[in-house]
Amino acid sequence: MLKAIKIATAVATSLSLVGGLAGVAGASGMGTISTTGPDSINKTSSVYKQDTKVTNKNTLYAANDNHQTASTGVAEAQHNTTAGDVTSGDSSNSNSVNTAATVDNTGAAPMDSSSVGTGTSDTASIDNTGPDSVNKVSSETTVDTTVSNTNDITVTNDNTQSATSGKAEVSDNTTGGSATSGDASNTSSTTTTLMVSN
Repeated sequence: MLKAIKIATAVATSLSLVGGLAGVAGASGMGTISTTGPDSINKTSSVYKQDTKVTNKNTLYAANDNHQTASTGVAEAQHNTTAGDVTSGDSSNSNSVNTAATVDNTGAAPMDSSSVGTGTSDTASIDNTGPDSVNKVSSETTVDTTVSNTNDITVTNDNTQSATSGKAEVSDNTTGGSATSGDASNTSSTTTTLMVSN
């Protein structure tokens, strides 16, 4: 007696990456076995494997170094019969720093089981097989997803300011005017905005 052996195997793998990690459809079909002889061995199988690895390393470094010095001069009125007013000018410093950084790793979102489809068309059909035949249907789906994010953020703001008003002096005069020293001021404004979204 001759034994007729027919083996049908359908293997399909589909992977789609659109704008990060999109849903992936499984195998498109497992096959159909019909009208086989007696004592035949009939198998249909679908194998879907997905291995996804996402690695993001973000390093943000912002350094602002500001050193300012402002000094007014010396104003003097000395050894005069009549001395006028003596005024030293104003001294000021102004500093403004605005730092903004944005990092968005949209593709780092892990894929959950709902985004992986086994495929609605993954159907197998075995019918009208002969007596004493062996019929087997198998479907295997394996999803392995690994996401690794490393974020290193360093912000350094160094602001040193010095403002000194000058010396105003009226001395050794028969008639002396007034002496006025100017204002000394420092102004600093720093805004830092950092956002990392994985």
